Amino acid sequence: MRIRLPVQPPLDDEALLHHFRGRAVAGLEEVGEHAYRRSLRLPGGAAVAELAIGPASVIAELELEDDGDANAAARGCSATLGLDSDARAAFEALRDDPLLGAAVRAAPGRLVPGTPDGDELAVRAVLGQQISLAGAAAAAARLVREHGEPVQRPLGTVTHLFPTAAALASVDPDSFRMPRSRARTLHALGSSLASGEIVLARGGDPERVRAQLLALPGIGPWTADYVVMRALGDTDVFLATDLGIKRSLERLGVDADPASALALAERWRPYRSFAMQYLWAMPPV
Repeated sequence: MRIRLPVQPPLDDEALLHHFRGRAVAGLEEVGEHAYRRSLRLPGGAAVAELAIGPASVIAELELEDDGDANAAARGCSATLGLDSDARAAFEALRDDPLLGAAVRAAPGRLVPGTPDGDELAVRAVLGQQISLAGAAAAAARLVREHGEPVQRPLGTVTHLFPTAAALASVDPDSFRMPRSRARTLHALGSSLASGEIVLARGGDPERVRAQLLALPGIGPWTADYVVMRALGDTDVFLATDLGIKRSLERLGVDADPASALALAERWRPYRSFAMQYLWAMPPV
């Protein structure tokens, strides 16, 4: 089934593909030159979506187990790319900023990538704590192999769904092949998600979810805010302690101390999440 997703052009397709390429999880995702492919967990069953991403359009080719899931699949794909946020308003708000304006005008369609599955995003954020992107992708691929479910209609190298929170909560944390503290965090997160105590849905209450995540052992402010930004679609997150943000601010010649960075970022409200995409994209000197 082919669906054209609603897009506000121009779209920075290269930035989106670069984002997913650097984080792709074997078995779950595959990234080509112009397309991103991944599995989706939908109400009627599994699906695999191939998203052909261009500067003016996104075409989704869907392999559905249940054709009644077409609308849910389209929503999940839009959330994955961040198409459900008001990028045009963010561009208008940031285009004349003294620090970011030139970068924004050069790439006006830079989006905040999201996720089709908030639980998956949170688990992957925990796996990625204090390790490289490649290390996080490898750890997630191991979870997919060991605890994910195979899809009935695999496409390319996409063969599995990401494990459910309930599946991860049922695993003895000592059996996870990762540092013990991270395994316990993962188990606590899975239990809270599986029970419905924490709900990670687009448009959810950022402050409530952030507080709930911070109450779990091993989850700090960076991880909680990152999950809120990508899983809930919050457009106004700013990770002042992030090393990439710090380095970009230093290259721009401003004080990168977290307190000073937070004060500076006030002028980018309510689109601080978009501002961060431009900061992260700045090339090293």
